[in-house]
Amino acid sequence: MSGSTFGRQFCITTWGESHGAAIGAVIDGCPAGLTLDASDIQHFLDRRKPGQNQFTTKRQESDQVQILSGVFEGKTTGTPISLIVQNQDQRSRDYGNIASVYRPGHADYTYTQKYGFRDYRGGGRSSGRETIGRVAGGAVASKILSCMGIQVTAYTRSIGDIVVPDDAICYNCINENPLYMPNNEYASRAASYLEECMKSQDSAGGIVECIVTGMPAGIGETVFEKLDANLAKAVMSIGAVKGVEIGDGFSAASSKGSLNNDSFISDGTSVSKETNHAGGILGGMSDASPIIIRAAFKPTPSISQVQKTVDMSGENIELSIHGRHDPVIVPRAVVVVEAMTAITIVDMLFANMAARLDRIIDFYCK
Repeated sequence: MSGSTFGRQFCITTWGESHGAAIGAVIDGCPAGLTLDASDIQHFLDRRKPGQNQFTTKRQESDQVQILSGVFEGKTTGTPISLIVQNQDQRSRDYGNIASVYRPGHADYTYTQKYGFRDYRGGGRSSGRETIGRVAGGAVASKILSCMGIQVTAYTRSIGDIVVPDDAICYNCINENPLYMPNNEYASRAASYLEECMKSQDSAGGIVECIVTGMPAGIGETVFEKLDANLAKAVMSIGAVKGVEIGDGFSAASSKGSLNNDSFISDGTSVSKETNHAGGILGGMSDASPIIIRAAFKPTPSISQVQKTVDMSGENIELSIHGRHDPVIVPRAVVVVEAMTAITIVDMLFANMAARLDRIIDFYCK
C-alpha cells in the first residue's frame, strides 16, 4: 500500500492496523536539538484515546507511546524518530459477522475492489485507530511550532445542528467538557442531542474548527503547493472528513467582492487586515492573520439500526452492526485535525527557508 507518507521536508509515515499488534509512526525531518520525551506525545494521544466518556467507544486502550529512535538524552538527534503504541484490547470476534459483508458508509467494498482482499477486523488501515500515528507526529510538530511562537488550537464547532456562535466562543472551555466544545452550555445541548441519537441506535456528524495564530506572512507556494491546498489535503485525508473550508469557505460564494475583500491597514511599521474573510491565506501564502480551517465530519457509519447492504457473493441482505463504536467521531477527531494542521505548517515553514537568497546568505555567511 502506497500513500502512507505525508510531507516533503517534515515527513510522517504511519503504519499498523486497528487489530494488529501495534500502531506507529516514523517522523523524518525533525531538526536536532528539540527537547522531547514520551510525555510530550502522550499528552496528545490521551486526547484521542478511546473509553474517555459515554460518547466514545468502550474499547479500553492505554495508548502508551514508546520512542524507539531519534531521541538521545532528552533531545532529538536529527535522525528518524520511530514511535510505537501497542494494541491491547482487540476484540476481533466482534467483526466475524461482517467478514464477507460490505458495511454501509465504510471502505469495505472499495478496499476489496482495490486489493481483492481486506482486513475486516475494525477496518484495518481504514480504521480511525490509524490516526494514532498522525497525532504522534502532530505532537512533535506542535512542539516545534511552540518554539516559534505559533499556536494551533482545534475544537468542536458543531455537533448535529448544535453550533457554537462566533460571539459565544470561549477557548478556556474547550477542555472543560467531554465534547471539546468552546462553550459549556452548547456542549450540554450537544450531549443531550447525542443521547437521543444513541437511544435511537443512530450517530451524529459535526464540524471541527482549527485556528493557527502567530504565523509569519509568506509561507506557502503560489501554484500547486499552496498553503491552503496542502492544509485541505492534510485535513481531507482524515477518515470521515467530507468537506474542508478556509476562512469564510463556502459562504464566500454568496458574498460580494466589496464584502469579502479584507482591507489592508498600516500603523506605520506593519501591515494588517481589518477583517479576515480569507482565513489567513492569500494567493496560497499566509498573510500573518490567524489561519482558520473547518472540517466537516460525517456521522459514524457503524450504527445498530438495520441497514440494507450486499455480501461478497452479491446477495442482498440486511445488516445490524454491533460492537464498540463512537456515536460521534468529532470530539476525538479534534486533536487529529490539530495534528495534521501542525504537520503541514511545519513542513511548509521548512520548505520556505530556501525561498529568498538574502536569508540564505544571512544564515550561512553572517
